[in-house]
Amino acid sequence: IAAADRRLAAAGAGQNPAVIAKLRSGYVTMGQTQFLPGYCVLVADIDDVDHLTDLPRPARAQFLTDMGLLGEALMAACVAWDPAFTRLNYEILGNHWRRLHAHVFPRYAWEPAELHDAPVWSYPRSRLADPRHAFGPAPDRLAESITRELSRVLAEVSCTSLARQRRT
Repeated sequence: IAAADRRLAAAGAGQNPAVIAKLRSGYVTMGQTQFLPGYCVLVADIDDVDHLTDLPRPARAQFLTDMGLLGEALMAACVAWDPAFTRLNYEILGNHWRRLHAHVFPRYAWEPAELHDAPVWSYPRSRLADPRHAFGPAPDRLAESITRELSRVLAEVSCTSLARQRRT
């Protein structure tokens, strides 16, 4: 848990290589493990927010919107990365780290049949912690693709917001 807080502090200082974007509600980081390639986490940047309901309604709506925008970007990047991509799983758990965060997991047809339709946390711990799947400091092409797609999605949202403002 302390390690997660240190990574968040490094994100705020621009020193966390796993951070790929800053959204209105928080930071998008690549998951520490990439056993499901493209796994990302959206971490709220407001201190002392443990539950989604700890946020005022406008901030809550923004967090959920950002989670959806991340999903949109992930879907586009993962489809291009691996044609076996099938869907996304969105999870807000908060069981161990007492800071609001959302996991967004790409899922693939090549996953073991007994785990394909199960929650991601059904995977054996050994697979989750396997160092071969750790996100490292070296540039990662999938992370770069996700970052590009996220920029594209955010630009589209920005353009839509501007168009609405001009009409009113």
